[in-house]
Amino acid sequence: MRISEIMTKKVESITEDCSAAEAWHFMRAHRFHHLVVKRGAAVVGVISERDLGGRNGRAVREGKSIGDLMTPFALTADPRTPVVSAARLLRGRSLGCLPVMRRDKLLGIVTLTDLLDLVGKRASAGTKPKAPPRRTKRSKARRR
Repeated sequence: MRISEIMTKKVESITEDCSAAEAWHFMRAHRFHHLVVKRGAAVVGVISERDLGGRNGRAVREGKSIGDLMTPFALTADPRTPVVSAARLLRGRSLGCLPVMRRDKLLGIVTLTDLLDLVGKRASAGTKPKAPPRRTKRSKARRR
């Protein structure tokens, strides 16, 4: 399965010079947890609800801009990226999303929630990962 099959195509963005408080209120009002940060048409980073102080906005300080608090990203995904590869990119990092891009154009976003939803759907459908083939005496003999 590819990222393009689970990504959110309608991505909300914000500019670096926007205030942290304004971004936090926008995210709360629209129930977003991540916004892509743009400089003109170029994507330069990601800001998360966590970056802004979580649900209470405790870290939102007067005078702070998105540019001060955002995570400049170096990680993106191509729409053809396998879901497993995207999960590995996010694993062990404090990132909650990957912008999906092709040739410097933002096409969508994939979040940890998207990946967990996919795992949940597969689990409830009874889909199990394929087990590696069992080795038999005959297969061992053929390799010699």
